[in-house]
This record gives sequence, C-alpha cells and structure tokens, in this order.
Amino acid sequence: MTSPSSFAQAERLFSGRIGTDYDILELICPMAAELSRRVGAVVAGLPSSPEGRLAVLEIGCGTGVTTRALLEGRAGLEVIAIDNEPTMLEQAQGNLSDDLGSGRVRLVEADALSALRDLPSASADVVASAYTIHNFLDDYRTLVLAEIFRVLRPGGSFVNGDRYALDDALEQTRLTQAEAKRYMEVLLALGRTDLLEPWILHLFSDASPERVMRLGPARELLRAIGFDRVEVLFRESFDTVLTAVRPAS
Repeated sequence: MTSPSSFAQAERLFSGRIGTDYDILELICPMAAELSRRVGAVVAGLPSSPEGRLAVLEIGCGTGVTTRALLEGRAGLEVIAIDNEPTMLEQAQGNLSDDLGSGRVRLVEADALSALRDLPSASADVVASAYTIHNFLDDYRTLVLAEIFRVLRPGGSFVNGDRYALDDALEQTRLTQAEAKRYMEVLLALGRTDLLEPWILHLFSDASPERVMRLGPARELLRAIGFDRVEVLFRESFDTVLTAVRPAS
C-alpha cells in the first residue's frame, strides 16, 4: 500500500529533462499525439449539458496537447486543466495563451488527487485525460478514479486515451522491448543521448508491478467503482481510448 505521504509525489515524473523537452515524445512515440486527437474527437461528440455547455476537467494537461484537441473539437467547452509540474504548465501557458486569455481554459497546478478532492461532487460533465493515468502508482490511481466518479455528474463521461498494458505478460514484454528499441534509434539519430536514459527508465517503469495498468483489471476496477458502459473505442498495441459513464440514476 502506498503511504499517504508519498501521494503528492506519485506523478512527479516530468520535472527533469523529460519535461523540459517533452515535445520529443511526438517523435519517439507518435501515438501519444494521436490519442490526444482521439480524446478530443470523443469529447466533441458527447451531448451538451441541459445548460448548453460542457464542463470538462482534464487530468494531466502537460504542455497542452490534449487541451488543444479538446478546445478545437467543439465550441462551448469550459476546461479546467490540471497538472502538478511547473515545467509542463509553463509550456502549456504559452501553447494555450489565446484560450487562457478568453477564459475557455483555466490551468491549475496541483496533483490529480488533491485537485479532484477540492471539487464539489457532480460538478463536471466530462473528465478527460491522455497519457497520464498510467503514470500513477496503483493505489494512488485507484483513489483518483474513485474521485473522478464522484466529481462527474450523473450521466457524465470519463474519456481516457492511455497506455493500457496487455493482459498477456509475455506479449507485453515483447512489445515493450520493441518500443525501447525505437526510442533508442530515434534519440540516437537526433543526437539526444542525454534523453536516452530517462526515457528508457520511464518506459520500463510503466510496466513495474506497482504501476502497471492492464486493460482487463482496469475495466473491472471502473465497474467496481460504479461506472457503467465501460467501452474500448480504440486499441493498438498499448494505446487505447476507453470511455466510462457514471450512471444517470
């Protein structure tokens, strides 16, 4: 069991060189940006609230890639975007300057669990995330998902584009090794050997026992928390778009 004192550090994985040069992810892992686009498209197709708007809470906005996909997907969004890495938020402020100025988006510096616990129950129409929740330690992730359920309005949707590990551990290992090879090839070709160690370590930490997020158990956990209609809309290797709905009654 993860101790409460460690929760505030549970997602602090991007404060160093990875965070400073986070745009390199699009080269070593092109599906990251694709999942952001797909999350934006899913949210764009959701029904509006009775008031004609859609209150969206984004977990782990990073540099604003998914935030931008959400905002470009439809008008009428009100986005609160959360991240606890100042390095990432500084980049998001630059990337989202027009929308910050217009009030369409608000950035909040906080870890996911603390931010969620500060929000009223049933206050969000949508909770969206991309390439974030898989980074959490397992105990912390479970608490975050329970808070997402609480914060969603009845009928609200959780939309997550993320790395869901395979339930087949041997195939998971094979694909992780292949991905590590791609990371090395791309970073060596770019001459960015300084990023090689942190990204490879980060990749393999995703598969560590205390952090791995396998698709089958993840879906079971969402149902156990109370979510309904837990559906996989897209799946390619690890990369997955999953939706779940808080029942209307």
